[in-house]
Amino acid sequence: MDLSKDYFSNKYNLMHPHSEIVEAMPQLKVGKALDLGCGGGRNSLYLAQQGFTVDAWDHNPDSIQKLDMICVNESINTITTKIVDFNGMDFSGQYDLILSTVVLMFLQPSSIPNIIKNMQNATKIGGYNLIVSAMDTDDYPCTLDFFTFLFKPKELASYYDGWTIKKYNEDTGLLHKTDQNGNRIKLRFATLLAQKN
Repeated sequence: MDLSKDYFSNKYNLMHPHSEIVEAMPQLKVGKALDLGCGGGRNSLYLAQQGFTVDAWDHNPDSIQKLDMICVNESINTITTKIVDFNGMDFSGQYDLILSTVVLMFLQPSSIPNIIKNMQNATKIGGYNLIVSAMDTDDYPCTLDFFTFLFKPKELASYYDGWTIKKYNEDTGLLHKTDQNGNRIKLRFATLLAQKN
């Protein structure tokens, strides 16, 4: 398998793997990963390149179909896909890494505590959770109605009391969506990489 991180994005017109997973890779122990909200598979494919066995879940059948097609074309047998509705679901397992990048903001607010609890419970001791999700803050308020959930300041970190937080920030980032003047919309994003003790 081609190990270039740009291979799948170039060949299949996918977004590049999320910068946070690429940055975290040197800290991670290769093993079993769960990609919650995998979309077209950019992060799942990157993890498979690095030697991970990946469970890739998404609610969108078209995204899962695309990822399945790529796995067939590339003879990848280390990614298992599943169509799921994350709202109100429970899951279990023993994962070395569970990631959810720019997904939680599309879920129902009442589902978030349970999803995070499931992520934590399904993570092996010494394993990692990686979450990136949009926020609503006083300095960068979000007025977009297609986001159903937005973290408040320090909210995401508060879920990980008792874990070793390797990285946490609430930096600004740009959405692909633009405002009425054609400028990309800027919001804060909660970014967390935490290791289970």
